[in-house]
Amino acid sequence: MMFESLDHQPAHWFTLVFCALLILNLGIKTWLASRHIKHVALNRPTVPAAFSAQVSQEAHHKAADYTLSKARFGLLDMAWSSAILLGWTLFGGLDAANEWSTDVTQSLGWTAPNGIAAQLILLTSFMVISSLLELPVSAYQTFVIEQQFGFNTMNLQLWLTDLAKSTLIGAVVGLPIAALILWVMGAAGTFWWLWAWGLWMGLNLLLLLIYPTVIAPWFNKFKDLDDEALKARVTALMQRCGFTSKGLYVMDGSRRSAHANAYFTGFGASKRVVFFDTLLQKLSPTEVEAVLAHELGHFKHKHIIKRLVTMLASSLLGFALLGWLAGQTWFYMGLGVAPNLGAPNDALALLLFVMVIPLFTFFVSPVMSYFSRQHEFEADAYAKQQTNAHDLSSALLKLYEDNAATLTPDPVFVAFYYSHPPASQRLAKLQA
Repeated sequence: MMFESLDHQPAHWFTLVFCALLILNLGIKTWLASRHIKHVALNRPTVPAAFSAQVSQEAHHKAADYTLSKARFGLLDMAWSSAILLGWTLFGGLDAANEWSTDVTQSLGWTAPNGIAAQLILLTSFMVISSLLELPVSAYQTFVIEQQFGFNTMNLQLWLTDLAKSTLIGAVVGLPIAALILWVMGAAGTFWWLWAWGLWMGLNLLLLLIYPTVIAPWFNKFKDLDDEALKARVTALMQRCGFTSKGLYVMDGSRRSAHANAYFTGFGASKRVVFFDTLLQKLSPTEVEAVLAHELGHFKHKHIIKRLVTMLASSLLGFALLGWLAGQTWFYMGLGVAPNLGAPNDALALLLFVMVIPLFTFFVSPVMSYFSRQHEFEADAYAKQQTNAHDLSSALLKLYEDNAATLTPDPVFVAFYYSHPPASQRLAKLQA
């Protein structure tokens, strides 16, 4: 989107809306976190009666302390993220970066069509600076909180190696995609957002397809499941459920964390079943089977398809909204950025939209969390039909304990944020 002249109509109202939403977001998040901290701290002394026979006092204390540490640091992280957002917008960070990228391309004589060179420099500088500003947060979470509670198994060298690999993959994959999206934004006319959405979704589906075999092995080692008894049990379960996969794999999750998990990855015919090595160490074969039956329940109830359709619809609405906002001068000026005159503003519009839209979508998160929890209940019910409910209950309790998930979260906090039901609700339904 190009502007030949600026309409200097006041953008104060949008600035006020932005500031009001930011303050409201901060207020609600702080209130929710404070409730959660208070509720967990009050229930720390005693193991809930429903779990007194299975969970030790020591494990309960560890889960409470781990939750409190993460929640308190989350308040600082929230304040830091808000300061970064203000720095990029009203305090002029993005405006300065835009001017700098334009100056660089002019001084180097780069005249790519639609000003794509300057826009890619702007996107790259934004991503680099944002990543650097987030590094202290990531480092503290890994080497202080996770380390303190015995979950981190990474050293600094591995952490830096992962960072370098992520940066390289982001550049190799992300920059061509960004260039293609920017080209569509500048060349496809009034309904560029529809073409950009189709391109974006196609690229996302492609990444889902190639991730298991091309990207994931950069970070972890995968080997075939060599426990023949467990393999036979799992294969029989998948045959009962009418599910096929490209293989059963064990991932060296213990290289980075003591947390345990299992998941499906890939799309269509490329689906794989992946077990963390930590999971296989902690659960019995019948418990592993029950956990896998839960994951199969998501496929049986078409939860993956439903989430994909939701993503398709929401991203289409997002691109349509971006298509409208990109042509409004108040959108830029209200956020502290002067749009380019006679030059494309596509990258500016994209970055501002990505930064500001979470302030609006935050209020939808309780609805999304609710449906996600319902999906988990449905998957549990399916696993209960296919395997022994006691095995799933036992496995879930071990995972809650090993991952130090608190047994006493604040109910309002749960309603707003939790994508999985808390242990008390989940186990109660299984035992009903």
